[in-house]
Amino acid sequence: MTVAVHRPSSTAPRAGRREWFGLAVLFLPTLLVAIDNTVLGFALPAISTALAPSATQQLWIVDAYPLVLAGLLVTMGTLGDRIGRRRILLIGVSGFGAVSLAATFATDPAHLVAARALLGFFGAMLMPATLALLRTLFLDRTQRRLAVAVWATGFAAGAALGPIVGGLLLEHFWWGSVFLVNVPVMVVILVAGALVLPESRMERPGRLDPYGVLLSLLAMGPTVFAVKTVAHDGITGAVALSFGIGVGAAVLFVRRARARIAAGEEPLLDVTLFASPVLRLSALANATTMFALTGLLFFSAQYLLLVVGMAPLDAGMVLLPGFALTVVAGLAATRLARRFPLRALVPAGLLLAAAGFGLAALLDGGSEVGLLAVAAVLVGGGIGLSETITNDAILAAAPPDRAGSAAAVSETAYEIGAVLGTAVLGSVLAAVYRGAVAVPTSIGPTCAAAARETLGGAVGAASRVGGVDGRALLASARDAFTGGVGVTASVGAAVLVAVAVAVVMGLRPVRV
Repeated sequence: MTVAVHRPSSTAPRAGRREWFGLAVLFLPTLLVAIDNTVLGFALPAISTALAPSATQQLWIVDAYPLVLAGLLVTMGTLGDRIGRRRILLIGVSGFGAVSLAATFATDPAHLVAARALLGFFGAMLMPATLALLRTLFLDRTQRRLAVAVWATGFAAGAALGPIVGGLLLEHFWWGSVFLVNVPVMVVILVAGALVLPESRMERPGRLDPYGVLLSLLAMGPTVFAVKTVAHDGITGAVALSFGIGVGAAVLFVRRARARIAAGEEPLLDVTLFASPVLRLSALANATTMFALTGLLFFSAQYLLLVVGMAPLDAGMVLLPGFALTVVAGLAATRLARRFPLRALVPAGLLLAAAGFGLAALLDGGSEVGLLAVAAVLVGGGIGLSETITNDAILAAAPPDRAGSAAAVSETAYEIGAVLGTAVLGSVLAAVYRGAVAVPTSIGPTCAAAARETLGGAVGAASRVGGVDGRALLASARDAFTGGVGVTASVGAAVLVAVAVAVVMGLRPVRV
């Protein structure tokens, strides 16, 4: 069976100045959301000092945003197809800006958790709409591929700027500034978007399926929660229950979508899109690139800050060349795609990233900053090459009136990959660290427990204990963490190689 891939004809009109200005507007939300994902980690110590959250509240300050975002991406992408992609983008921009202002002046942890959840709600409106609108703005395939490349660089650029922006803001202002910085940017997007972005929607939209919305929330939210929780607590009853709810809801969601399609009704997500191996494998590759990016950020930031002892701004500068190459590789991919097929380019990008992880596995306790910088360059180049091609392939594999649904698939893959990158690689790193760190017996139980939990806890415990025991603990913790980085990077490299092989095998030409 051959699955049709929907592409504009070769005579499709080419974009002009208005469309390229529209791309600049659509780039900004991508950049800002990516900055928000990395800047919060640098603000957490200041937030903890100012608001004194419990361990559970601190976890929810971090997790409320991705849990709500992941649960609503499919719903918001499909809703944009129905009520208008520009409309839902501008609603999301307005809400994101208003809630960012509220988060800036949070006075207690519960207030901030609620704000983070609302940011996830409005953030889910932004990302699918921006990618879907690119399909409307750029009908010419070559121009659209370049536009998608520029759009995709927002993730890498935002991830690179997050530590730098966070370092600068926290050096001069209070923790709320990391949220306040969103507000003027959102005002610019709101005004410019209303002026230059065209409206687009399905020609004959059906009614939104409320049961499908509920099932999508139950499929994504509990699953993401289970993955994030198992990384910290291991397999518990709550984790098993959450994962069971997520899997069960996902099965029911797919069954309901198929039943509605068979009855001639509009599903929340057209699951027949996944009949295309190009879309399936592109989504898998998308998830894997985010898995690699978040995993690299997770261990490299701690290595630079806590093992090497660099300042946040300096650590961000070490990783900057890697993110810069992500941008360059993404733009270069638009030209390479004219000569090489997806089956060659995407695996090449994944293998290049795998080589970077392999290099990171060679890190030792000798403060090898240069080696990590080169590893980040290889990972960044591989991600830029792969994700540009896969995003364009996902859009091209879906009909124009399903652009929002296709964009939601891409964004959901990104979010799942980001969660797994931290959860899976973080769990491996934590397990190796806990098994290797040696805590002096003279240290009190509270400090010992903190030191065994994380490298940050060990650094804090060592500074409180001081003396010979403090120095011994710090040296052991740093060695244990560096050893964990080697194992973690090796696991990341193996995952990237496995997905590269899956793409090659899955897109083999079918012999008749």
